[in-house]
Amino acid sequence: MTTTGPVHGTWEPAPAARWEDAFLSGNGHHGALVFGDPNDDRVIVTQHTLVRPNGGEHARPPHLAAELAGVQDRLLAGDLRAAESFTDGRPLQWVQPFHPAFRIRLRRPEGRADGYRRTVDFGTGEVVATTADWTSRLFVSRADDVIVQQVGTGHLGIALDHRLPGAPPGLGIGHSALRTPEGALLSLRARYPGSDRAYTGVTLVAVTGGSTELVPPGVRVAGADSVLLLTRVRRHTGELDVTAEARELREILESAPSYDTLLARHLEPHRTAYTRVTLDLGADPAERALPGSELVKRTRSAALLERLFAAGRYHLLSSSGLNPPRLTGLWTGEWNTAWSGAFTNDANLNLQTASAGVAALPEVTDALRSLIQRQQGDWQENARTVFGARGVVAPAHTDGESGLSYHFSREYPLHLWTAGADWLLKPLVDHDEIRGARDPRTAALLAQVAAFYEDLLTRTDADGHLVIAPSYSPENRPANGSWGAVNAAMDLSAARHALRTAADYHPGPDADRWRALADRLPPHRINADGALAEWAWPGLRDTYDHRHLSHLYGVWPLDEITPYDTPELAAAARRALELRGAENDSAHGHLHHALVAARLRDGERVAAALGQVLDGDFFHASLMSAHYPNRDVYNADAAHTLPAVLIEALVQSTPDRLVLLPAPPTALGRGRLTGIRTRFGADLDLSWTPGGARAVLKPHRTLRIDLWTSSGTQPLDLVAGEDHVLTLGTW
Repeated sequence: MTTTGPVHGTWEPAPAARWEDAFLSGNGHHGALVFGDPNDDRVIVTQHTLVRPNGGEHARPPHLAAELAGVQDRLLAGDLRAAESFTDGRPLQWVQPFHPAFRIRLRRPEGRADGYRRTVDFGTGEVVATTADWTSRLFVSRADDVIVQQVGTGHLGIALDHRLPGAPPGLGIGHSALRTPEGALLSLRARYPGSDRAYTGVTLVAVTGGSTELVPPGVRVAGADSVLLLTRVRRHTGELDVTAEARELREILESAPSYDTLLARHLEPHRTAYTRVTLDLGADPAERALPGSELVKRTRSAALLERLFAAGRYHLLSSSGLNPPRLTGLWTGEWNTAWSGAFTNDANLNLQTASAGVAALPEVTDALRSLIQRQQGDWQENARTVFGARGVVAPAHTDGESGLSYHFSREYPLHLWTAGADWLLKPLVDHDEIRGARDPRTAALLAQVAAFYEDLLTRTDADGHLVIAPSYSPENRPANGSWGAVNAAMDLSAARHALRTAADYHPGPDADRWRALADRLPPHRINADGALAEWAWPGLRDTYDHRHLSHLYGVWPLDEITPYDTPELAAAARRALELRGAENDSAHGHLHHALVAARLRDGERVAAALGQVLDGDFFHASLMSAHYPNRDVYNADAAHTLPAVLIEALVQSTPDRLVLLPAPPTALGRGRLTGIRTRFGADLDLSWTPGGARAVLKPHRTLRIDLWTSSGTQPLDLVAGEDHVLTLGTW
């Protein structure tokens, strides 16, 4: 692993002792957690569709539309707790929890342990473990959607083992082991307790040399030159045709009969995506050479930021395909996954995918779009059933199957959250701006959001402004009120943005009507502390010590509040950020804070928030992260969001503006960032030192933008196909 530039991988001198430290590979459908133990290796297999039935599969949104008008009357009359009755009284129903499938167990006679090294190569997706007399290589193929592992060994026992922490006792397990021309076929079927739903894993064992003996439920290999394993998992109802699955694996092997040929087919889509963007901070070569578990202790190291940036891109790409990343990305080693391992839409999902557009990972945006498109019908049912409206309302939580709003309670009335559709569609709008073309699928969804607001926005205040009631700011409440309130800042920002953006996508009579509706929404309120109020309704007092920063949606990711266009509101937003506490020190809270601070050009606050995560022992040896300090609760928020924070501190763009070096913390004192994509349709390479900076813009379309730096602003004319070089003085 070279140390003359950023290290695109990480390594450890010992096998993983905990599943949290296992190295990760994935293709957005299947995932693998690799321990790398030469004598008793374990590979935990995951798959995005694996969610355990818990009642959520049958849950529906509450039928509340007939009660909406009465609740609005009471809220507008001053009853601050009126929305607490806007429920059907059901107990909290969690979405179906994500879980692992099984582990592939590979045992061999005690061998030599000297020369041990475990690595993961971010550029290839390969996890490799070696000793003096043993090698294991694994990747999850983007080309063939299969987990591929090769083990060079003389003697080896192989089995599929479902016994992972938290596995339900009533899980119905069936094993089979069959001899095949290649060697053997192993399968494991697991039926969920009390359900007709199940999943099946199939592993084709291809042996070169030696002999193969079936030892149900596994196989024993003796004297082999190498063993190649191909593994897939399917979730299904009823029975699965294992023969058909085996035939597909055999066809893959026939078309690419070796590990290296399978890897070559995978490399083009994976490596192409991963290498589009790089960050080089000129780190110390000695620190670049450290194993990850040692490097994470050097919390002010440029080498650490380089590696976490690279790891974050790798893990984000690897967990995105069928779906975007869950709370745990695509991985977990136990069944009792925190918060169901769900897609938590009201903060975490958009934070994790924040770098997708600017850091040139359209694969991630496509995965988000895929999830949204599959659930569009459920979103329509939410709007109709809860609010009696046309259009769509997104749920705050989803397991990837259902997009219905059924996960809520009195303390978390998540069914009241109406900003979700705009929040989730914002990355798709950014993607369209980057590529310079409007996707008709995004246009159709935006029209649905606008239709919802047309039906919801029927009440006005004393000044004639439209009112959003009930209104919910995830997951907070006014100090003197209840969770369901009036005119939450996030709801106002979302409604304005959705209506105006839908109008941009649909010129004509609809656009005029939607813009007029947006113009009738009330302005944001500045409270007695000089801060942007979380609720614009007079009399509602802010609760500052909270992990969410939903009220600053207008700052990030929207461009509604900026230091350039709305300096007074930006100052109020900065004051709101200063007053915000960290509550329970969750990683997503700190990094959300950093993203907002970067938009407000506050480098010191970016550094402080980033430092809370780097100093807080949030990263496992795998460089996957935790939700809380001291590596408590496996969670991908910090790992996936950190690259976005670093980029936002260095480069920001809108369709008509470029901001260079708006808020770089001291740790980013010099470096080079390449391959960035801007929302005005240009690629950007940036290099900087304390003495100055140089940017090369590669525009794909001709236009004029404003360039903002610490020296001020100036117009910039760009011509499609012509590189534009910018040289800046001291920043």
